[in-house]
Amino acid sequence: MRIGITLDVGKPLDTLIDDVGELAAAGLDSVWVSQIFGPDALTLLAVLGRAVPTIGLGTAVVPVYPRHPQMLAAQALTVQQATGGRLTLGIGLSHQIVVEGLWGYDYSRPARYMGEYLSALLPMLHGEAVSVEGEVLKCVSIAPLDIPGSTPPPVLVAALGPAMLRLAGAHADGTVTWMTGISTIASHIAPTLHQAATEAGRPSPRVAVALPICMTADHERASGRIDEVFSIYPNLPSYRAMLDREGASSASDIALVGSEEQILNELGRLAAAGGTDLLASVVGDPDERAATFELLSRVATQPEAISG
Repeated sequence: MRIGITLDVGKPLDTLIDDVGELAAAGLDSVWVSQIFGPDALTLLAVLGRAVPTIGLGTAVVPVYPRHPQMLAAQALTVQQATGGRLTLGIGLSHQIVVEGLWGYDYSRPARYMGEYLSALLPMLHGEAVSVEGEVLKCVSIAPLDIPGSTPPPVLVAALGPAMLRLAGAHADGTVTWMTGISTIASHIAPTLHQAATEAGRPSPRVAVALPICMTADHERASGRIDEVFSIYPNLPSYRAMLDREGASSASDIALVGSEEQILNELGRLAAAGGTDLLASVVGDPDERAATFELLSRVATQPEAISG
């Protein structure tokens, strides 16, 4: 299981470059950026990737509605050109409250939109011209994108419900999840995704699992902090459905919190559940964060440390 870190993009750029350099030196496999209401994720990864030439890069995730597939393909291939092909492109639908309420796009057929989006995006990433005139999206290119030295990145589709998981398994390279517990990965996410990939004759898909994590002796305080930092997410319908499936009420209920032994056991459970990548969102005071990063570094460089 590859060990990645989700970055706090609220820091100054020079600080982020230093942080990524330290993570690379510590043996972490990858760093991941979310596109929310801050820096442009792909531009930031191009800069970080040029500054730190050894670590994997990923978006978790870029919402598709504000970016036409041709523009996203060009952005992603430019990041590949700039970083020597180290990008994993995670994309997602975002949420109705954002897409309709803030951006003014129609969110009435999200799975159809993603399906038509992928039918345009994926061929363009692989050097093809496309002509997609679907029910909800149009993308016609007159020629392949001309970005020398670029290679198609793996594409992960954020998927939680059955329809989106089948779409991700049948057409993309896997999925990336958030606010989804390990039991739900084992019973729902991984099996549905793998079945769709098998039926489509595709390789075994990646299951990138983003979770809050804190190595600590004060479970109660750390859990309270996690619930404070991530308080918005249990109120969003897609995440609420995953928490309900897990029997969880809040973010801390699915987080990796506790002693070194407890976290290693949970990482073992995640690997056994089908997780191929951990995207660790590290929370805690400075000492807890340092201890958590040290543990994750050890796991990344010594995978046998994982229990289970």
